[in-house]
Order: sequence, then structure tokens, then C-alpha cells
Amino acid sequence: MDAFLLYFEDNLEFLLRMVVASLCGGIVGYERSRRRKEAGLRTHILVALGSALLMIISKYGFYDVLNLPGIRLDASRIAANVITGISFLGAGVIFVRDISIKGLTTAAGLWSVAGIGMAIGAGMYLVGVFATILILVIQIFCQGPLKKLDGPIYETFSITYEDIPNGLDILKMQLKMRNILIHHIQMEKNANGTVTVTMHVSRQNAITCTDLADIFANDPLVKSFRL
Repeated sequence: MDAFLLYFEDNLEFLLRMVVASLCGGIVGYERSRRRKEAGLRTHILVALGSALLMIISKYGFYDVLNLPGIRLDASRIAANVITGISFLGAGVIFVRDISIKGLTTAAGLWSVAGIGMAIGAGMYLVGVFATILILVIQIFCQGPLKKLDGPIYETFSITYEDIPNGLDILKMQLKMRNILIHHIQMEKNANGTVTVTMHVSRQNAITCTDLADIFANDPLVKSFRL
């Protein structure tokens, strides 16, 4: 009877660990979801929950055979493979559009949330909760200051403007005034008298997509654009 009660209490502890891991993953996922990122609330919850579950299995799932003669098991092998599996999942939220790479921060967040789930699954509540808070601080409060330390952002613009003499030179001058460096230009003349220019550029982090949209929207020569 005592052994049953101990077994029951152990399972309640395991359930608590999975719940706490889900909450921590959900907190990080909520922040990502609010920013309309590729992996949102449910993805982060499932990653944290699954990691906690696999860590529990890795630590306690083989206790019934460890005392058998001739049986030797590496209890860390499942936990070690979690990192590899999450790496593939993180790669799924990274995508490339022309020369722009998106989703790196979200992928890194998923990888970190897996670590949170594994820590809580191992019973290290304080470590898992502290990691959750630290990730939120980095993603929310340190986003602006840390971005200023990053290098330039590489992107591709597609702009359709009215075909006038020196129209491209005027556009290039506007970008140069805002420290936007052009690396490659591709032009195409349209039948309606406009020109579509696709430019591979790099810009400083201080210049946002909203700033660029305002620039192009207020330019009477620009008919349409895609950032």
C-alpha cells in the first residue's frame, strides 16, 4: 500500500511538472503570438510540454528494469535527442525570401523553450521559471537596445514607379539619403508606362519597415511597392 501511495505521489509530481512547463512555454508563446510570429502560443506550449514529458521518461521511465541483472541503460539518451528534434522543428519556422532571412529569433526561442521544458521535467523548477523570465526580458524589453548592436538588415524591395527621365536616379538618391545601400538592381518596363524595380538592399536597424512604407507612400512617382 505504501509503495502504491509513493507511486501515486510521484505521478502527481510528474503531472505538476508538465503543467508548469506548459505554462512557461505558453508565456513565451503568447509574446511571440502577439508579435504575429511563425510559431505562436500552441507551438511553444507543445514544445515545452513535450520536452518535459520526454525528460520525465528519460529520468524515470526505466526504473523498473534497472535492477534486473545484465541491464544497463543511459538515462540521458532521450533527453539528448530532444535537442536534435527541436532543432529540426526550429528550422521549419526559418524561411528565406530572396536574400532576407526570417524566423531566426522564433526558432531560437523554440529551442530555448525546449530547454525550459527539460529543466522543469527534471524537477529544476527554479531554473526553468528563471529561464522563462529571462527569455521574456530579452525578447520584449531588450529588443530595441539589442537590435541597435546588430549589423545591417538585408532585404528586397519591389517598387513600381512612373517612367520619367532620371526616375531611377531620384529613387536611388532618396534611399541613399536614408543610408540604405543598394547591392543589386533588376528593372522591368511595364506596358502601362511604369517601371518595376527589384532591389537587394541593406539598411540600418534604426530604419523600420514602417518608415520605408511612409517614404514610398508619400512619393508621387511611386505607384506601388512591396517590402
